[in-house]
Amino acid sequence: MSSYRETVRYWQGLDIKTEADLEAHLSSFKVLFAYNSNKIENSSTTYEDTYEVFERGGVSNYTGDVRTLTEIQNQKAAYLWTVRAVMAKEPITEGAVLELHRIITEGTYDERRTERGERPGSYKRHHYVVGKDETGAAPETVAEEIRELLGEVASADIGPANVLTAAAYLHAKFENIHPFADGNGRTGRVLTNYFLMSNGHPPLTVFDEDRIAYYQALDAFHAAQDIEPLRTFIERQTVKTWEKTLERAKERDGA
Repeated sequence: MSSYRETVRYWQGLDIKTEADLEAHLSSFKVLFAYNSNKIENSSTTYEDTYEVFERGGVSNYTGDVRTLTEIQNQKAAYLWTVRAVMAKEPITEGAVLELHRIITEGTYDERRTERGERPGSYKRHHYVVGKDETGAAPETVAEEIRELLGEVASADIGPANVLTAAAYLHAKFENIHPFADGNGRTGRVLTNYFLMSNGHPPLTVFDEDRIAYYQALDAFHAAQDIEPLRTFIERQTVKTWEKTLERAKERDGA
């Protein structure tokens, strides 16, 4: 089994100079990530539909829920946005967070949320809780807390040894704030990959089959500000995400 260090070394050894280069190296990752990220929140998501949207632009003879299809299409748009932002070396700003959320949730807010004034790309107007400890910032403090979080990340001395810890903190704190009425998990997972790639580390897929361990790691931060379970979880999921790719690379190098 590959190690996280090997996975990072592989990623950093890739010749990525353009958006096309990055997309080439994410060709198998993008569908896997989108499928699992949506599946965690929506059990109706299928890999086949996700693949069709990403590779062919749509699904033929689709008979499922329209919202599910929209969520998949939004993941593709978020993927393309992230590729552009990473290659442009754009920092993670409040505006970027809001825009990313708008892309991911456009056309997916249900009638109840819409009637309450909630909108994609806007912070929540009402209180929603998350996790077994019912955490989540009050609506009136969300903007300030997001700015504080992004300020912490931007001002931190992030070296090769602590990128993983910083990514875990960004994700855990973002989910703890729970800034939006819906789509916090999907937005947070894309945001974490945006941060990782911007700091020379590979993105990861949070696999639906590992969702319990994922939620437990987030709950550990919510309950006691313990970042280690999520840092370890991200490390293991990254290795799992890229393991087959590394195996193929080793076979080519050994041939």
